[in-house]
Amino acid sequence: MPLQNIELFSPFPSSSRYNHIDINLITKDSFDDWNNGQTTPIQNQIAEQGFDGSAGAIFITRDETGKAQSIAAGSSESYSQIDGSKIQAAITSVFSKDMLAKTSFSISENNLDSEQLNRLHIGWGLAEYKFSAYKKPDEKSKNAALVISDKANAPRIKTYVESICLIRDLVNIPANDMGPEELEGAANTLAQYHKSSLKVIKDEALIKQNFPMIYDVGKASPRRPRLLDFSWGDKSHPKVTLVGKGVCFDTGGLDIKPSQFMLTMKKDMGGAAHVLGLAHMIMSLKLPINLRVLIPAVENAISGDAYRPSDILNSRKGITVEVGNTDAEGRLVLADAITYACEDKPELLIDFATLTGAARVALGTDIPALFSNTHETAQAIQSQSASDNVDDAVWNLPLWQPYRKDMDSAVADISSTGVGKAGATTAALFLQEFIDEDIEWIHMDVFSWEQNGKAGRPKGGADTGMRAIFAFLEERYG
Repeated sequence: MPLQNIELFSPFPSSSRYNHIDINLITKDSFDDWNNGQTTPIQNQIAEQGFDGSAGAIFITRDETGKAQSIAAGSSESYSQIDGSKIQAAITSVFSKDMLAKTSFSISENNLDSEQLNRLHIGWGLAEYKFSAYKKPDEKSKNAALVISDKANAPRIKTYVESICLIRDLVNIPANDMGPEELEGAANTLAQYHKSSLKVIKDEALIKQNFPMIYDVGKASPRRPRLLDFSWGDKSHPKVTLVGKGVCFDTGGLDIKPSQFMLTMKKDMGGAAHVLGLAHMIMSLKLPINLRVLIPAVENAISGDAYRPSDILNSRKGITVEVGNTDAEGRLVLADAITYACEDKPELLIDFATLTGAARVALGTDIPALFSNTHETAQAIQSQSASDNVDDAVWNLPLWQPYRKDMDSAVADISSTGVGKAGATTAALFLQEFIDEDIEWIHMDVFSWEQNGKAGRPKGGADTGMRAIFAFLEERYG
């Protein structure tokens, strides 16, 4: 099914169509000056339609034949991605499918700088995304073609849209078509696209090569567990390793989830999707780093061979782990992968995982929880993430060391869950046990899902925190 071989989503045409319409951006502050420059009949139409430069509103100027000539589109002062998405939605709602099929649009540069244009184009592109691989063709579906402005950064715009929509596709594909093998196929296609090669350690080889917890979590499923591994870049550059939780479906194991919580568990490989999307950004925009990507890919299933609550598992690091709950499986597979990553001594190690419901209780679904063993790094990412250029807020939660005692076990070195209330922090503290002290580490507890649907952000698979981390990497290494 989809994404065994990746098809990167890029909605921008290479040239204008014979019917082409310019879009002029108007803000609330610039509305009066713009309106005063119009003829009286046009001003009357503007007043009748109630156009005042509000973000996402549009006003169409027509020629003497009644055909659309130009569009005034409302925007916020920041010219954000959301503004671009709202404008795209307004235009597709007004024009017919046939008219859009033969028409292209462009955003008039006017006084906009390159970053503002980039954001508007990205927002438009993200609004074009639809996940329809499993539906009959929709004869009413509309697409609006935006030609990228000369002043904008076309490679950057396309890469952002491709990377975010790659995450969406990977998460949206149901688990019957996105198991460990299919996730391997997607990672392999991406690695080959960037002239790298994927290494895979699979099934019994995980035991032989000392990845016991990855094997134990995945052994109950006929879709065999594996560790995916590829590298890219100049080896003389700083080494940055990304680790993504690839639990392709999570039943909860023997601590089975209630059905309402299992319904979205195809997204439990969202961490893996995030590192593949982030890797595509890094490689496409050629950041000067030596990149490594590690994904433990498993299915947490139920069978007679499933691991159990109170089992004591060995780990690659030699730490024994008492299983507190089989539904806390992600931290187990990540621990072995993180240990392996540290053996290569990266300068920076970043993991993404749909790890805890506690992070969602604390921060809701839009804002991922950020943890780091370097306070200055965490604060810098949080501050930068809320800027106009990133618009991807994250929030730093504490690695509060007094809570470590909550994971003490009477029979093993550590409990996988412990007894504490701060679930997101204790999960992060568990992972920290497997991080070498001299390695800078960032842990992202993400949701990977849009609950309701917003402008340019349809219900379903979603990026949460990926753009913030890329901005940090670009600031440090670019």
